[in-house]
Amino acid sequence: MLREDRYKKKVGLGQDGNSLVLLIGAIAIIFCIFKFIWLVYKIADKDLSAYDQNIFNWLVVPGDFEKMMTRPWTLLSFMFMHSNPWEMIGNLLWLWAFGYIFQEITGNRKLIPLFIYGSVGAGIFFTLCYNLIPKLVPMGPAVTLVGASAGIWAIAVAATTMDPDYRIFPMINGGFPLWIMTVIYLIIDFALIAAQKSPPGYFAHLAGGFVGFLFIYQLRRGHDWSNWMNNFFDWLGNLFNPDRQSWKKTARTDLHYNARGTQPYKKIPNITQKRIDEILDKINQQGYRFLTDEEKDILKRAAEDEEL
Repeated sequence: MLREDRYKKKVGLGQDGNSLVLLIGAIAIIFCIFKFIWLVYKIADKDLSAYDQNIFNWLVVPGDFEKMMTRPWTLLSFMFMHSNPWEMIGNLLWLWAFGYIFQEITGNRKLIPLFIYGSVGAGIFFTLCYNLIPKLVPMGPAVTLVGASAGIWAIAVAATTMDPDYRIFPMINGGFPLWIMTVIYLIIDFALIAAQKSPPGYFAHLAGGFVGFLFIYQLRRGHDWSNWMNNFFDWLGNLFNPDRQSWKKTARTDLHYNARGTQPYKKIPNITQKRIDEILDKINQQGYRFLTDEEKDILKRAAEDEEL
């Protein structure tokens, strides 16, 4: 089907601007950069604790509230930091699994904002817990929050809240619902936290999941928290890329298309290419489930015409 083929191109691995690929690439590249710095310390026969103290700890969220206030950037940097390669690889696999599903349900422009929201919310809640819960206060200065797990929790819970019956591996007896995979992920994650004896993980990950639920709750009420962030990313991208066409519609462009007697697009019988592209862009931004019956019918007719 044309609809399925064109949509896969929109979210495929090679698609320019694919949020999931960009996010996974950023985490992997940042890990390699700091692992290289760590390797330089090791080859130079320097004390590796100096690396943690002088570099790594300046980019992860500290349990000490006063220290965190002097390093506010850690709320944005910690989600990209990993000290253990196996932990990083595990996070990337789970991010791919839930991120792909989330993009298919909601479109291509909500994944990164949700990941950031979940991580920042987790970092704030983590620090508050270690400074407000008496039993944990003595541990605060010695613990840190690091890794992408909290953001992945936000994505997993958001995708499950949006469509808990989404089918995974449908070729196997109709597949199994998304909520089962989410439960399995939560159990494994909690087991790993317990094995590492890392209490901060419980608070941070639960907070990330709660942010994911709030994100979808507000989206259903008509409040898309990702809009302002995406608008900022668009503005930033155009600011540093003068060759890219402006995202704003100019008066000249509007006059050009409205004043011409014929559409400057090739038509498929009674269906303009412009209309098809608009529908595909809507799929990319919001997901196929948000198409109207008329838009679905247009894609179906276009697919039938193309098969002839």
